Amino acid sequence: MNREEFNVLVLKLSKKLYVYAYHILQRQEEAEDAVQEIFIRLWKMRVKLDEYDSIEALAVTMIKNYSIDQLRKRKNINYEYINNVSSNYETEPSPHEQMERNETYNILTGIIRELPDLYQQIIRLREIEGLTYEEISEITSQKINNLRVLLSRGRRIIRDEYKKYLYEQRGTGKTSGKVL
Repeated sequence: MNREEFNVLVLKLSKKLYVYAYHILQRQEEAEDAVQEIFIRLWKMRVKLDEYDSIEALAVTMIKNYSIDQLRKRKNINYEYINNVSSNYETEPSPHEQMERNETYNILTGIIRELPDLYQQIIRLREIEGLTYEEISEITSQKINNLRVLLSRGRRIIRDEYKKYLYEQRGTGKTSGKVL
């Protein structure tokens, strides 16, 4: 990809990526920085961009992952204060709500158990244990970009299977229809 083609790509995607980043980060400056960072990364990998079916999909995935990583890096929030304040307003879940949560947990756990081993491992390390991509890369010997793709695919499979389960249950009248 040459500079002119890249400039066209930037013009085409910049607003969409900004809106996506702002939706996650809720801060204008951080969203702008995120978009700029993604374009820098895309420029650095411009030689390989022709290998992707959709550069737009790649850019959206990159902005999403980058924005989520930025949220995780925010350390200036006083979590203890937030927990104390929020606990004053929260009530214990009703038995029905607790039953729904347990059912949902069991369903999702079953879906995850059916995934291929690598997907299971990556989802467990990232979503349950909260490890960084770098740490997961060391454990699994996978490249970070590959981890992001596998995690995205694994999440999509889980989401699709859960929706399919809910759809099937609605047909038999066995669920409340409440979605996460």
